[in-house]
Amino acid sequence: MSFNVLIVDDSSSMRAVIKKIVSISGFKMDQCTEAGNGKEALDTLAGNWVDVIISDINMPEMNGFELLGILKKDNLLKDIPVIFITTESSEKRMQDAFNLGANGFIKKPFTPEEVKRTLYEVIGVSDEGEYEEDRGDNEAFDF
Repeated sequence: MSFNVLIVDDSSSMRAVIKKIVSISGFKMDQCTEAGNGKEALDTLAGNWVDVIISDINMPEMNGFELLGILKKDNLLKDIPVIFITTESSEKRMQDAFNLGANGFIKKPFTPEEVKRTLYEVIGVSDEGEYEEDRGDNEAFDF
């Protein structure tokens, strides 16, 4: 199973780094779309389905917290998991992110293993990238 990912960061070079790290981590990514801030992310989401959003917090126009707040109020988008990747490392900032509904938090600098582990935890799949119910015993089915 592969997943659609939206990377939101105001730095195009950081978006490229995140995309590369996700790819080399072994995370099974299908489509990867990018946005330079929360406002662009919302525009992207209007025309693309994503399974998970990886976002910076500090961005111009609309920051990651503002984006998350809008997502959580939208019936169609509220269940898309959001992971923040940021240099912000204070416990208070992390708690603020989780209180707003963030599903994960990765501090920069990060490793491919950390990114993959967090993505799989947030999406709810095994280390092999499969949903637990997909790994069941086929003999349990009577057809």
